[in-house]
Amino acid sequence: MAFLTDRKRATGWGAAKSGTEHFWAMKKSSVALLVLIPFFVFTFGGILGSSFEEVQAYYARPFPAIIAALTLIVGFKHFNDGFQVLIEDYVHGIWEKILILGMTCISYGAAAVGVFAIAKMAL
Repeated sequence: MAFLTDRKRATGWGAAKSGTEHFWAMKKSSVALLVLIPFFVFTFGGILGSSFEEVQAYYARPFPAIIAALTLIVGFKHFNDGFQVLIEDYVHGIWEKILILGMTCISYGAAAVGVFAIAKMAL
């Protein structure tokens, strides 16, 4: 092990040892949102301004409910990953861990509330 150069020891690890995985996760969620957002806009735009009963009947159909739920899940996951990068770049020490944990709880909690609301309307 003593005969390895610094470059050989560092090859493939990156700065934080997980930068490439995080980058690809953000790219995958970006492409998913690129497809989901137009579907969501077209499905949600048609029912916008309708009464509660009409909206509930509309989201009882599977396609609009699935599109809305997927958009919420992927959108909040993408938001959480992006905010985590922002925190890692500008906050250090114990506050970095606290803010990442708090934002993860808020993001997944908001996604769960949204999916629960859609499921309640759909069922």
